[in-house]
Amino acid sequence: MLAHRAPQPDRASKAVFAVLLTLCAFGSPSDAKAQNAAPDTTPVQQPAPTQEATAARARSVNLDAPVDTHTATAATAGGLPYSSAQDLQDSALRDIGSVGPAAQGQASNLPFSMLGAEVLPGTASRLAWQPGESFAGIAVPTPVLVVHGNSSGPVLCLTAAVHGDELNGIEMVRRVLYDLDPAQLKGTVVGVPIVNLLGFKRSSRYLPDRRDLNRHFPGNPNGSSASRIAYSFFNEIVKHCTVLVDLHTGSFYRTNLPQLRADIANPQVSAVAASFASTAIIQSGGASGSLRRAAVDAGIPTVTLEAGEPMRLQASEVEHGVRGIFALIDQLGMYRKLRVWGNPAPVHYVSRWVRADGGGILFGKVNLGQRVRSGDLLGTVTDPITNVRADIISPYDGRVIGMAVDQVVLPGFAAFHIGIQPKKGPEGGQTPASGSDGMDTDDEPAAKDSLEDS
Repeated sequence: MLAHRAPQPDRASKAVFAVLLTLCAFGSPSDAKAQNAAPDTTPVQQPAPTQEATAARARSVNLDAPVDTHTATAATAGGLPYSSAQDLQDSALRDIGSVGPAAQGQASNLPFSMLGAEVLPGTASRLAWQPGESFAGIAVPTPVLVVHGNSSGPVLCLTAAVHGDELNGIEMVRRVLYDLDPAQLKGTVVGVPIVNLLGFKRSSRYLPDRRDLNRHFPGNPNGSSASRIAYSFFNEIVKHCTVLVDLHTGSFYRTNLPQLRADIANPQVSAVAASFASTAIIQSGGASGSLRRAAVDAGIPTVTLEAGEPMRLQASEVEHGVRGIFALIDQLGMYRKLRVWGNPAPVHYVSRWVRADGGGILFGKVNLGQRVRSGDLLGTVTDPITNVRADIISPYDGRVIGMAVDQVVLPGFAAFHIGIQPKKGPEGGQTPASGSDGMDTDDEPAAKDSLEDS
């Protein structure tokens, strides 16, 4: 049994090391093999006794540390692309079957095979993924947590810390995986708490070569280091999934309202997004090279869950994400955890960043989730030398879905992200605004004014 203590949100640096020690303590594959000699209540069934398969094996563990459960709370609906808030929810109920039992992975009466190991039905195990793009003597395998149910069902994958400085998703994966009972689970849940372990150990968003891993999927086995790592991860883990949720936060001293980035023009993706219930949805096809877009292109319904800011562990954002993931698991028919469906989620087809025209000290005057109208004050920028203050005014009607934390900014800095309220249609229904949604570049708001899958 693993004993975990949830990290304190107000002590991020201690939490980072605690998570790293907890998840990576088993060392290299050879160390893991030696640990298999210890007593274990949920053994991993041995695959064919080849030297290669044996070297790739990680020891089996009990993922049975319970965490507090939370009842989903309803959010105010608004900005929906359908004629009524209920339409999206009804559509999800019709379409979720196509990504639930009808889209099952391996039958549960067989072991679940991944990374050269086999996880028996009704057990939970910890495996190890190692892309090999490092020096052999210092390579550290990345933990992969697997809960394999007794009954058949989908293979849901949860990935976090594709950007190594984004911590909230790590805790979401821990809470979900350690709160599942394999005996009650239909299907399989795979969690990778820290995909970009090289960046995580350096508290960096990027890989050591300064490349963004989330721009290199599905990867290339003969490409750059980032492309090779992406190729390994995509082929050894992602291709086993039938549904994928990629967990992120804001980037570069910005914070996000809990929200889903999803291509809801795809019926299966729309069904997955709507299953999160009380979480804002931002329409987006995804940036080229992002994990989400590559997975959808491979036929795997995928959404990105954004919540909070980098380099912090934020309890409320983590709890929201855990509730949303369990709502999805419930709607997929995999596990009965939540009894409340929640109100339909607000959906924004269009979003825009509002920028600072001058440089200085930024102070926000609005909160995440707040509804604003054109002409409302969003924040101020004050020159620390001249004491001249400039107001940042919203040019849109909508909702604040992302914003910069208070800091020193330069002219042109993207400060407030507004999900724009659709206009009323001729029959009183809501229609999406026309034009680009500005959501096709993941990290740089300079291009199309957006931070996508940040």
